[in-house]
Amino acid sequence: MKITNVILTKSYSGFYYDDQVAIKQGAKHDGFFYLGEPVTDGFRAIREPGEVISIQLVLEDGSVGKGDCVAVQYSGCGGRDHVFLIDENMPLLQEKIVPMLIGEDVAKFRPLAEKYDRLLVDGKRLHTAVRYGLTQAILNATAVSRRLTVAEVVREEYDVPDTEYKTIPVFSQSGDDRYMAADKMILKEVDVLPHALINNVETKLGKEGEILLSYIKWLRDRILTMRMNPGYNPILHFDVYGTIGLAFNYDVDKMLAYLLECEKAGAPFHVRIEGPIDTGYREGTLKYEKILTEKLIACGSKLEIVADEWCNTLEDIKLFADEHAGHILQIKTPDLGGVNNICEAIIYCNKHGVGSYCGGSCNETDISTRTTTNIGIACNAIQFLGKPGMGVDEGYMIIKNEMNRVVALANSRRK
Repeated sequence: MKITNVILTKSYSGFYYDDQVAIKQGAKHDGFFYLGEPVTDGFRAIREPGEVISIQLVLEDGSVGKGDCVAVQYSGCGGRDHVFLIDENMPLLQEKIVPMLIGEDVAKFRPLAEKYDRLLVDGKRLHTAVRYGLTQAILNATAVSRRLTVAEVVREEYDVPDTEYKTIPVFSQSGDDRYMAADKMILKEVDVLPHALINNVETKLGKEGEILLSYIKWLRDRILTMRMNPGYNPILHFDVYGTIGLAFNYDVDKMLAYLLECEKAGAPFHVRIEGPIDTGYREGTLKYEKILTEKLIACGSKLEIVADEWCNTLEDIKLFADEHAGHILQIKTPDLGGVNNICEAIIYCNKHGVGSYCGGSCNETDISTRTTTNIGIACNAIQFLGKPGMGVDEGYMIIKNEMNRVVALANSRRK
């Protein structure tokens, strides 16, 4: 089935771009805005609206494959591509990419996705957001042309064993509203919660981590007090954006002691800490997260480190997995560019005994979320991020409904 037309439109993301470096340096809130000047290249303000280009691939039979070019909230830091802007990328897509797409055959997803993911235009690779949206559209086009779910296409083309399709635990995220949002998660019995957005030492972690410890204890007690089902035992997962390393000046013994305090504060629930360290470059971050992972295992701790910053590309993920720099790796879906890389990353982590967390960003869209939900199901990721947006209910609804539909449909075909 060939592409006969390509339609591009301006679209809207589920959240915003935030200058993480400026926020770590202490930028103050004024309502929903941040005050001050941005410090990361490409930002026009510390917080600005996310931008999206939607791609629709029209096929010979009139069916349509859809994908959204979108980047993460914290663009331009941690080794990621700069902020994705419509005005910069729409002309490139219209002039360079659309003519190439006309006449392409979408019978197979993987070879076509790899072609556009690796494409050089004027000697440069396309922005990760462009590669992300293009390959989503190709994958969805292959699925609709073959009357299959995206999950079924991925399993077939990546030789994933044809076992029963299963839903994946969802990790819901709170943003700054970490108390009311946590209540919503408890009511809905979310599998993993609450994210909590600990992105500043002074105001959110505390100089010696006391603010986060207090919050962990509050959350533990809140679950035990308010859960309707005594059997509801979620995993407590906190994203700290490198603030533990900053607070303890990268002293391994102090960081280890603090992580063990976090584990104790969250008991009887299992605790995960994402991004405890960000040294500002890949090798340093990997080194410390590998050491901490080894020390936690050696002392019998069940707390798990989740690697995120500087673990962006497929190459990065393979390196962190090989080094076991973290018990779990976040596969931050827009940062990998082509969604073909997401498939490979999940499969690689599973093969090498590292947790495969199919993540992403609150700044994504319903289309990118549904597509990556299918990939997570197909490749057997251990966890999926609650996205898009920070409202809890909307993203959770999109993911859980898509999961339940796809799992039921794909399993009915297996029988």
